[in-house]
Parts: sequence; C-alpha cells; structure tokens
Amino acid sequence: MKITKIKLAYRIVIDNSSTFLWDKYVFEDTFKEYQMQSQQFNSATNPKNTFRELLSENEKATQLHFLTGIAANGYVEQLKGNFHRVADVLGNNYFPFINYQLDIINTDITDSSKHKIGITFYTPLLNYFGIIEGNYLVSKNIENKKEYETIMFPVQNNLSICYIQTED
Repeated sequence: MKITKIKLAYRIVIDNSSTFLWDKYVFEDTFKEYQMQSQQFNSATNPKNTFRELLSENEKATQLHFLTGIAANGYVEQLKGNFHRVADVLGNNYFPFINYQLDIINTDITDSSKHKIGITFYTPLLNYFGIIEGNYLVSKNIENKKEYETIMFPVQNNLSICYIQTED
C-alpha cells in the first residue's frame, strides 16, 4: 500500500488569552452566538451554564458546535483559503484550506473567560511524496504527470494528516 494523496488538518485553539486580533473577533462573536443559540437547548426550569453540563442534559446540544461556528464564517472567509500562521519551509506564510470545522471545547454563558473553541482547517486533496527531513512534501497539483510544484510543511504540533488515498 502506497500513500499517494493526503489531506492535512491544522487546528488552533482560541480562548480569552489569544493575542491575534482575528482570534479576538472570533472569540467575541462565537461567545455571543453561543449565548443566543444555547437558549433553544437549555431547560427553562433547570438551566445549565456550561456547555458540558448542557451537553450532559441534552444530547441535541451537539448542534451548538455547528450553530456557534456560523459566527466564525465571515472571519474564515476573510482568509480567502489561506491560513497565514502556518509557514512552509521557505517561510511563506500560507496553509491552503478549503473548509473548516469549529468545535466548542467549553464555555459558560455567565463567564466569557471560560469560552474556549477549536477551529480545524482542512486542505484540499494534495499529492503526497513523503516526509523529508521532518517535512511533509506535497503538491497542490493532483493530476498524474511527471512534473510538480511542491510545498514542504514542517511536521509540527496541531498539523496532522487527516485523510489518505492509497494506490494498490
């Protein structure tokens, strides 16, 4: 089995200690969105303040990952398919992505300092040539041909192969 194509995933965690301005906007808007959206899953007689408590009471609250993530959509669109915090080995600061997924790590409707989310960015399908000196060697060109422009991303925390395609 030879791995020929992959997708990479890069995850960031955003909380009240995040320093990037983009993160701060996403933090504020997703917290407000969570406060609004969680009302439809919370009990009027026995309300829960934290996401984990709410989830243990109402399994439909898993929808809050998606519903809260809608608030981040405009900010993600501003990135225009390139996440600029992941540099390749040449120092070019871009990580190509085609979609993302937001997950709520935890939050508390009464205390924004406890709001914590993760956002995972997913690349398009990439040609995979292997790991060379601790770097993923990939190409955005997935057509079978003899010449490829390549990109090398260092193997690092929060960067993972999330999908593989093999050749028998």
